[in-house]
Amino acid sequence: MRPKRTILVIEDDEAMALALHDGFASEGDHVLCARDGAAGLQMAMSHAADVVILDVMLPKLSGLDVCRRLRRDGSAVPIIMLTARGQEIDRVVGLRSGADDYVTKPFSFLELLARVDAVLRRSCPGRSGGHDLCEYALGSVRLDFRRLEARRDGEPLELTPREFALLRFFICHEGEVISRDTLLDAVWGYQGSPLTRTVDTHIAKLRKKVEDNPADPRHIVTVHRVGYKFVG
Repeated sequence: MRPKRTILVIEDDEAMALALHDGFASEGDHVLCARDGAAGLQMAMSHAADVVILDVMLPKLSGLDVCRRLRRDGSAVPIIMLTARGQEIDRVVGLRSGADDYVTKPFSFLELLARVDAVLRRSCPGRSGGHDLCEYALGSVRLDFRRLEARRDGEPLELTPREFALLRFFICHEGEVISRDTLLDAVWGYQGSPLTRTVDTHIAKLRKKVEDNPADPRHIVTVHRVGYKFVG
């Protein structure tokens, strides 16, 4: 039996929201619901959801804007966007905003459930879809991904949400060589962006916080001309 997951549903249609709540609850998941974009964004930032089901057309703040803000603030939570639109350009905009998948209404709940399982597997392969990565020990550093808290030798260590997102992605892909473009896409939500120096700058700052010797890193290793590799 798989671990219980937390699903955040951001949907303004009452009947759809209820159907999704009941469907995921029947699968043993914990379900949170928000009826507008502003409330959904606040819940996404204050609750540790494993996946967000996000409608595109929402009052107060559109689903696209919610997605962009989450990625801008460093959240790596998997996002599946829902919409009644079926045009290719709408799907492209949604994915470029940082969504992981896109489902056009009407859809079957079994299809959505399968897509949730798939994005969770991709977000953290080998860790039951990623939802059981709550804590991690990195040498003298202890990471709590639920509370976004870190300690080094028992003392509080200040990490930004983006740095937590980077570490989570690295941990979930331990031993893999990861390009800068992949990190930009997964953590920042940029697709095809030339700003790879952004990654190097953040990695340098992160090493100073979590490596014993940032000049000779043990955990976040540079793979020259390619990117980085995480060694636990």
